Formats: sequence, structure tokens, C-alpha cells
Amino acid sequence: MTISITPSANQRMRQFLAQTPSAAGVRFGVKRTGCSGFAYVVDLAERMSDDDQMFQIDGVPVIVDTKSMPLVEGTEIDFQRQGLNASFVFRNPNATGECGCGESFTVG
Repeated sequence: MTISITPSANQRMRQFLAQTPSAAGVRFGVKRTGCSGFAYVVDLAERMSDDDQMFQIDGVPVIVDTKSMPLVEGTEIDFQRQGLNASFVFRNPNATGECGCGESFTVG
């Protein structure tokens, strides 16, 4: 599994994990939604499921379910602040298109 996180994403994920020490890690994956088909999910995982795999990425435990793995392979996760807004930003080589609002993506 080749997922990378930038230093700013690493810092933000560590802040989330520090606020919830009982969390198993940061869940990263996709769900079917939006006008293009898939949306990213980044959340704290309270526990791991049977179909999850954990990867240590720069010291951060990242949990990915098996259905999401082929869709997020090679993705770089960044965290950016723009004015009052702050969000994770994804650079996914598997995405072949995005919707106009940038909330969802398609794969070829």
C-alpha cells in the first residue's frame, strides 16, 4: 500500500489522535456518494473491522478497508488552510475526474 501524507496532514492527524487516545487510528477510504461516484472519508477509527488493514505512515496509524484500497492506492493526503477554511486535500493518481464542487471523484 502506497499512501503518503504531507507534514501538515501528519500534524493534523496527530492532533486528532491526541484528543482521542482510545482511537485505533485514522480511517482513510472512500464511500459511494456525490455526483461523480466516490467521496473520501477521513475520520478517527474507534476500532478495526475484519476487512481493515493498518499501515504506519510516518508514525501515524492509518486504517484502510479492503474495498477502498484499490481506489486510494498511491494517494497523497495533504492538509491545507485557506482563510477560515481548513481541510484535507487528496492527490489521487487513480481519479480520472472530479465533480465541479470537488467533493467527489470518479475512477476509470
